[in-house]
Amino acid sequence: MIDNGHLRVRTSDGRDGRGLKRIRVDELPCKVLWPRVDPPVRNGRRGEISISLFDAAVDLNPYQIEAALFAFRSPLSKGVLLADEVGLGKTIEAGLVLCQCWAERRRKLLVICPASLRKQWSMELSEKFHLPSVILDSASYREAIREGSASPFLAHGVVIVSMNFASRLAGEMQLVAWDLVVIDEAHKLRGAYRASNKMGQAIRTAIADRRKLLLTATPLQNSLLELYGLSTLIDEHLFGDLAAFRTQYCSKDGDLDGLKERLRSFCYRTLRSQVLEYVKYTERRPITRPFTPADSEQQLYEAVSAFLRRDDTYSIPRRQRELTTMILRKLLSSSSQAVAGTLERIRQRLLDLKARSHTGAALPEGDGLAEKLIEEDELNSELLDEPANGGELPVGDLPPLPAPVDLKKLDSEIAELDRFVHWARSIQIDAKTRALLTALQIGFDEMEKIGALRKAVVFTESRRTQEYLRNFLEANGYGGRIVLFNGTNTGPDVDRIYREWEHVNSPLGRLKGRTGDP
Repeated sequence: MIDNGHLRVRTSDGRDGRGLKRIRVDELPCKVLWPRVDPPVRNGRRGEISISLFDAAVDLNPYQIEAALFAFRSPLSKGVLLADEVGLGKTIEAGLVLCQCWAERRRKLLVICPASLRKQWSMELSEKFHLPSVILDSASYREAIREGSASPFLAHGVVIVSMNFASRLAGEMQLVAWDLVVIDEAHKLRGAYRASNKMGQAIRTAIADRRKLLLTATPLQNSLLELYGLSTLIDEHLFGDLAAFRTQYCSKDGDLDGLKERLRSFCYRTLRSQVLEYVKYTERRPITRPFTPADSEQQLYEAVSAFLRRDDTYSIPRRQRELTTMILRKLLSSSSQAVAGTLERIRQRLLDLKARSHTGAALPEGDGLAEKLIEEDELNSELLDEPANGGELPVGDLPPLPAPVDLKKLDSEIAELDRFVHWARSIQIDAKTRALLTALQIGFDEMEKIGALRKAVVFTESRRTQEYLRNFLEANGYGGRIVLFNGTNTGPDVDRIYREWEHVNSPLGRLKGRTGDP
């Protein structure tokens, strides 16, 4: 907050009458975070950074300023990693750094993030920092080319792209002398050091000589090699080669203290427990409701799992075996009804192959089965961004397909999938669904004790599971009280809710388009 030559930030000591601490601009380690310190002039006006922070809807906390300053402290390094825990405002910290670059007329700025976060980034930059931005995807890229742009990446404003798009156009992206590259959810590229991770490798190469700002709440999940992978995105020479890293830090007697010291030079992390005086969190009371799958459910899981482990099936494209297997396992854990629909899609794929077999056609390897499964069941599209799925094997790296198609083997697989589908459909109500009904009642009873409203949000892995649970709950005491939210936003319930909202908000001038509009 700006106030008469001071920057006001939340603090637990030195409070003024409004619960904020006053810090003089010249007391800050980096004056340029103060928008009135001689910003550059543009077209006879002060730089846009002045307007950005004067009008910005940003409630800064001290740790966010410290994180932004950390990014400036090593001007000769190739970048830093900001790894605050979830909900502490890493986007705000990155926004401060981007504002600084913009004020210094270093305006070739790039944000690489999962596709689902592109719009959120654009809105945050606009609403909180008044920075212009351009979301570049396949459609906007083609439109810019049609309009005569030599390079759509050289747009006015912060360029925002998805990880997949950045990977596909890495060659063109590499030609731009970016002043700063921000990578959000950087842990999705933690496998960039592996030659098999095509997406991570492409992005790492494209931004190798640029200054980077990596953002992730989970820099370490399963292996120290994930830290090594993230370090290579910043500078592949930070830890030397992979063998040296393994020897020095991953062995039984690894030098973990030495690793922590090395990390301090480029990694900054704030924990929730360190900022409770600034950020007040809603108390969360976890209640676990255990359940045991029925014998038929467990046997189905084991049977399908054994099928997925086979290498010689026509059912799963070899170039997407790992991703498709992951999807099926997620659906198995979601509900038997969800996996039944997916198995029917795979069965239909084999029937189509059988119909073409008379021409001697081989099973297509590039038919995008995984993408179709994700789209049909509205699974998390970020599965495509996972490091393990970041690149498919080139056709030349695959063993040759048997030709012509072995019809006897194909018929056997179709029959096997038929058996799985009927098996899954026969499990009409699984143990987890029954446990959900009990868990809801337990939750509502606890909420009643503290005077809370009887409302619950149930998250599902797939849309098929969502429909299945809606029907079950409607038939078990919650009729007319269930609302579905998913990527389609269609259906009678949604139409009714939208009409009610339209009736209330239309006179207020808030009507800008139908929910779900781009």
